[in-house]
Amino acid sequence: MGGAAALFKALSDQTRLRILRLLAKGGELCVCDLVAALDITQSKASRHLIYLKHVGLVKDRKEGLWSYYSLVRPRDALHRKVIVLLNGAVGTEPSFKKDYSRLLKCLRKKSCG
Repeated sequence: MGGAAALFKALSDQTRLRILRLLAKGGELCVCDLVAALDITQSKASRHLIYLKHVGLVKDRKEGLWSYYSLVRPRDALHRKVIVLLNGAVGTEPSFKKDYSRLLKCLRKKSCG
């Protein structure tokens, strides 16, 4: 799957948007960080991350049993504009503020997972 249609389809899901916003703000994050921040199951987070990876928005790396995700470098003008929009929208929604607050709490406690 590729192109603008795939990109916009990926952005049409609220959970995927929440994940992308956290990655835009927080940089590389472990799946467990996202699970704690979004208050979702590990399987739901993984399913959405795999979708985002498939359309080329995120990349992953493994470290032992842990998987870490981050945004990929924009590959074209549309992708760059989407990243700019994500960064601009990061602090404007109350749901993101809650997600980011939970992420910071998790990272401070280092109790994720």
